[in-house]
Amino acid sequence: MITNIHKIFKGRTWGMAVASSTLLAACGSVPESAVKPIKIDGSSKVFPITEIVLETYKSEAANQSIKELKIEGEFSGTGGGFQKFCAGETDISAASRPISQEEMATCKNNEISYIELPIAFDAITVVVNPNNNWSETLTVEQLKTLWEPAAENQVGQWNQVDSSYPDRPLTLYGPDQLSGTYDYFTKAIVGETGASRQDYVKSMDDEVLVTGFSQDPNAIAYFGYGYYQQHQDKLKAVAIDNGNGGVLPSPDTVENEEYAPLSRPLFLYVNAKRAQENPALEIFVEYYLNKAPELVAEAGYIPLPEDVYHIAKVHLQQFDVGSVFEGSPQVGLTISDLMRQPTKF
Repeated sequence: MITNIHKIFKGRTWGMAVASSTLLAACGSVPESAVKPIKIDGSSKVFPITEIVLETYKSEAANQSIKELKIEGEFSGTGGGFQKFCAGETDISAASRPISQEEMATCKNNEISYIELPIAFDAITVVVNPNNNWSETLTVEQLKTLWEPAAENQVGQWNQVDSSYPDRPLTLYGPDQLSGTYDYFTKAIVGETGASRQDYVKSMDDEVLVTGFSQDPNAIAYFGYGYYQQHQDKLKAVAIDNGNGGVLPSPDTVENEEYAPLSRPLFLYVNAKRAQENPALEIFVEYYLNKAPELVAEAGYIPLPEDVYHIAKVHLQQFDVGSVFEGSPQVGLTISDLMRQPTKF
């Protein structure tokens, strides 16, 4: 059952198979013999959206054109997912950042062409313990002071971030280096992808992080917006000041481009050759794009502009392979403008 995927997923370590689901439909315009299992790996941040899309597909099964659809999912982080995808081991790679130049080169060397499909907005949310009554807003520069490599073993007290803060120890929590959230945060805040202090509590499992975080009044961390939405009783969001005053993450502030620079798109990368060979894969991904505008909010994320979904569907239908990004997060550019640029492979 699809409804059991989330429970299995949360109960295991990252990178292990979480579930397999069979979805039945009444009509059979795609022969059963032509349907192959669809293998997905990648970002845990995208997982809740995929889960809801699968649940919806199942509830609407009588209206689908596939007699039998099998989904096999593993969630080993954006970087781990791309490793498998570029080796030809998966059909879809879920990602919380664009494919990197190194990953693009690996895919090209292995003759893996891909279709890049944004599916939702995320807002990386900086959080403190609810008992923290001194830090309501942090500037981008203060976040850099906290997280840049030079801060390692040097910045360990709250009053080193702001002299008005108490002289209390500072404990940092965050994702590990395989996470797309890690890549985007370091690019947006420090200015270089992957540039970060390493003396912090790190894990790919947000549940592991929040268990320690919730017991530590001196803690600070960053999470995906969806995870923050689900755990607001344990996490207190900090407003981010990018020069125009503190702004909290919300659908409105993300859509209006006020929550900067920590708003980002989430992606599916689809193996183009597999989509041509397996009719079920193309149909499922098209269904995913059609449903994403109404379902991403249920997963705690923010829908993209309508024109972006339209362009993504055109890219899928025309098998327009490659990426519109330059191998790294494009901080400060709108997703609508990016999607209109020529793809590069």
